[in-house]
Amino acid sequence: MLRDRRDESAVIDRLLEDARAGRSGALLVRGEAGIGKTALLEDVIASASDVTLLRAVGVESERELAFGALHQLCGPVLDRLDRIPGPQRDALATTFGLSAGAVPDRLLVSLATLSLLSEVAEDRPVLGVVDDAQWLDRASAQALVFVARRLLAESVVILFAVREPSQEFTGVPELLVEGLEGDDARAVLASAIPGRLDERVAEQLLTETRGNPLALLELPRELSPAQLAGGFALPGAVSVPGRIEERFTQRFRALSPDARRLLVVAAADPTGDPALVWRAAERLSITSVALEGVETAGLVEIGARVRFRHPLARSAVYQSASAEERRRAHRALAGGTDAEVDPDRRAWHLAEATAGPDERVAADLARAAGRAQARGGFAAAAAFLERATALTLEPRRRAERALAAAQAKYEAGALDDALTLLAEVSAHSDRQSAHVALLRAEIAFAARRGSDAPPLLLKAARALEAVDAELARATFLEAFVAARFAGRLARGTGVLEVSELALAGPPRPPRPRPPDLLLAGLATLATEGYATGAPLLKRALRAFRSENVLRPQDARWLALACWAAADLWDEETWTLLTTRELERARETGALTAMPLALSQLSYIHISSGELATAVSLLDEIRAAADATGTPPQPYIALQIAALRGREEEFLELSDTTANDAVPRGEGFAVFVTEHLSAVLYNGLGRYDAATTALRGHALDPFYTDGSVGTMVELIEAAVRSGEPRLAERALSRLAEATQAGGTDWALGLEARSRALLSEGEAADALYREAIERLGRTRQRVQLARAHLVYGEWLRRQRRRADAREQLRIAFQQFTAMGTDAFAGRAERALSATGEHVRKRSVETRDELTAQEARVARLAGDGLSNAEIGARLFISRHTVAYHLRKVFAKLNVSSRNQLAGVMGERVEAEPLAG
Repeated sequence: MLRDRRDESAVIDRLLEDARAGRSGALLVRGEAGIGKTALLEDVIASASDVTLLRAVGVESERELAFGALHQLCGPVLDRLDRIPGPQRDALATTFGLSAGAVPDRLLVSLATLSLLSEVAEDRPVLGVVDDAQWLDRASAQALVFVARRLLAESVVILFAVREPSQEFTGVPELLVEGLEGDDARAVLASAIPGRLDERVAEQLLTETRGNPLALLELPRELSPAQLAGGFALPGAVSVPGRIEERFTQRFRALSPDARRLLVVAAADPTGDPALVWRAAERLSITSVALEGVETAGLVEIGARVRFRHPLARSAVYQSASAEERRRAHRALAGGTDAEVDPDRRAWHLAEATAGPDERVAADLARAAGRAQARGGFAAAAAFLERATALTLEPRRRAERALAAAQAKYEAGALDDALTLLAEVSAHSDRQSAHVALLRAEIAFAARRGSDAPPLLLKAARALEAVDAELARATFLEAFVAARFAGRLARGTGVLEVSELALAGPPRPPRPRPPDLLLAGLATLATEGYATGAPLLKRALRAFRSENVLRPQDARWLALACWAAADLWDEETWTLLTTRELERARETGALTAMPLALSQLSYIHISSGELATAVSLLDEIRAAADATGTPPQPYIALQIAALRGREEEFLELSDTTANDAVPRGEGFAVFVTEHLSAVLYNGLGRYDAATTALRGHALDPFYTDGSVGTMVELIEAAVRSGEPRLAERALSRLAEATQAGGTDWALGLEARSRALLSEGEAADALYREAIERLGRTRQRVQLARAHLVYGEWLRRQRRRADAREQLRIAFQQFTAMGTDAFAGRAERALSATGEHVRKRSVETRDELTAQEARVARLAGDGLSNAEIGARLFISRHTVAYHLRKVFAKLNVSSRNQLAGVMGERVEAEPLAG
């Protein structure tokens, strides 16, 4: 009988009632070992006969086997896989070894799990119970916590039972289970002791066990009649779980040798498969007679499943056995495991059965690591390789496996563990030394994106020159990116130094790949300027465009190619490559690559004046960042805030950005903030502030690379601030780049900038050229700004009618785009010509939550519920739930009405947070 758990049971019962009503929930049931978490969960299960029950149990020895617990939970419902979207279905099938395929994106596996449980819940509510969740393998824990955090309208409840607080489960509501009190504790104690119990002993037991039910049941069994009659009960120095484990250990040691061996086999096998346990027992010549002693001890039940009395009992048995006894048990389990059906677990048992170096077992582990990586289990691969390293005697091969283990740790995101393994690598060749240096550098860049990464990557690139020319060139590209991120905060290794050494490094192959051309173009542009570098960079961009399907090692540089296209004002290539990468990510389910692709697309929409679309994409980026646990880049929100003219919001975002980036040496954040500050203040008409923000970009040698785009803002600000010489200097730098770019976008900006420094007919002609050229592009913001500065110039020339025409166009365009700062500036200029401007009012409506607004925007764009769910990492049922609320709040009746309504709303929404 479950005692004194009425409050806890009521909490879980409410979750189940909500699930029956179509509302999901998750709960972390936390308490020390033996406190009754499992009993509470079993009681809930017994009372929920109308639900689909899915169970998993974390086992300490299986923590390194990726997705093992997730497979255990989802196994009974894998026949519903055909109900979920194709990429998600393929991801789960590959992860669980049901089919072969490319390594699935870990985020897609999590989303697929959410979709699967959601579809199963269509038939009846789902109750997922995960006991001993502190021992889940990392991949399963991440997937299940992902699901728990996104449950809303799926009729699914997930219960986790853990012993201690853990960062892994942050965001999951918690229920603390504590010891029994009063009569309930006394009743449990009395049930464990036949006959009368001395009151003083009872009080001592209740006090020392703190009402822990397992302790109240187990500890008195080891007390002598004299102790129960009034002697001292328990020593006070050991923790309650420790005392329980001691009692289990004493019980284990009292058994016969065969019974002990049988128990050790059962403890060493995490699957709970009685057939496997008996096959292993036969190999150790253990007969079924031993089972009687085992059952009498009350430590384990071997029936349809192998179930230990408590995880502490399993731990006590396994830890009490000698090292040789454990090795014999694992050897027997390996012999009883089918090498075709479960080769990875067999390899793990063989490793645990091996005391010293053994190349055969190490090779098996290395092959198991390869299979784990093919399923996306980098943590498991790292564990296999780490153990293989320990079993490898030959020094060179040992170093290779240690390096591979470190690489797998890096891929799994365990950066500190990767560094620890690298410290143990004794390189036996220049190639190994170079790869060690490269991995150290990549870890540094992944961890901080700061100023320490460029010199490390550059050193690795130079070390690779003699042993792997292709990888050396790729590493130079990594160093280039890292140097750009470090910017003026770089510690002695900037873009110029990286570029010079890259050009002096391995020559391009006879048939260069797109990344080879990209490196040559970027490095030449940095060292020799746009006139020489731009043609090479254009060739690289043509190479990227010509290959619809890039090799994985080439595709990783698409983002850098997009960056280069924007630097050359090549909007066609920029848009094509960005769209292609985003489509590839969505089609293949490469969800972790999506934030970067979405960011690139956001910049395109912003420059096109499509702020509402950019805000919608920002929602997707934040959802992806939240799902992956990585912070989103702040630059999109900064750019939108600058164009809207929201100074307070912009300053808040920029302060947060600087406080995070500057200490780690990410100078790129400083560069972007200064650039966008100038955009903000030019829009607000505060030209001195804009000039101050960018003065260093024209004068400071640290800004020679990557700052040409800022010259457009500086020229306008400097001219209006009465600093024409500074503006002329900026124009000289701009013109070199725009002439090399040669596009209407580039030449239109140059014409507008020259017009600001010109007079009379020359200025008039340049303004008209700028409008004509920019009118042939998608650069609507820059086009509207050309109309604005032309109109302002015409007003100063006292050509009021012409000025009104240009300013009216600018005002209408800025207003339609939601670029409020520039719209206000156009409005003030129009008023100065004597024209009255009618301000537009935006209808106010009931407030939507952030998630409702995201769903509404995507629905307004024509996406289906399943497509919205995939982009926002929620189930289609949750999408439908949000849409019902959106329709009610906005008083609309169809998805077709949402596009216009959400276009109006986006202007008023803050971007911070």
